Amino acid sequence: MNSAKDEQDAKALDARLRERALLARGVPDDRLMLADTTLLAALDGSRALTPNERQALAASPLTLRRFRHLSLERRALLAPAANDAQWFGSTGMLRAASSTAALEALVTDDNYWTLQFLPHDGGWQVILSLSAQAPFAARLLSEQPQLRVIDGGGAIVLQGRLDADGECERAWPFETAPAPHFHMYGAGFSVEPVA
Repeated sequence: MNSAKDEQDAKALDARLRERALLARGVPDDRLMLADTTLLAALDGSRALTPNERQALAASPLTLRRFRHLSLERRALLAPAANDAQWFGSTGMLRAASSTAALEALVTDDNYWTLQFLPHDGGWQVILSLSAQAPFAARLLSEQPQLRVIDGGGAIVLQGRLDADGECERAWPFETAPAPHFHMYGAGFSVEPVA
């Protein structure tokens, strides 16, 4: 249990160090490469960045800093009251390296979300389920925010609102079966609010 927390802390530290390195580097004649409307649309999920826009973002520390600033502003606006349980997203990993059995479920690292995969008409249905033990469960069920699940490559696996049972169900959007699909994109996934 402690080693999992240590690993999570190490990953968080690594992410912060990479962020600082990206934001601190200098680029001659650097300028804002993307408009705020484009960056905000990417943050709220209404429009994904094109490959050229992602490249421009990565190449410009000034644009990256602006993107980070807009992200922090947005997070502050969406933050619940101090006495509410806060939730900004959950992540998880496909744990099995390989298996002959079909993938049935994935669980986030915090155990608050489960993705289930059910065979359906030659494809799969994917069901996102919220744990009743999640400290923010009552708030999410009453507010019903738009949620999405993204794979390790940033593609949307599922997007929608929770029903009264704390579930959201959609058809699997990819041609590849769930297990090989997640393996192709680093075996990771995230559950996050859209807005």
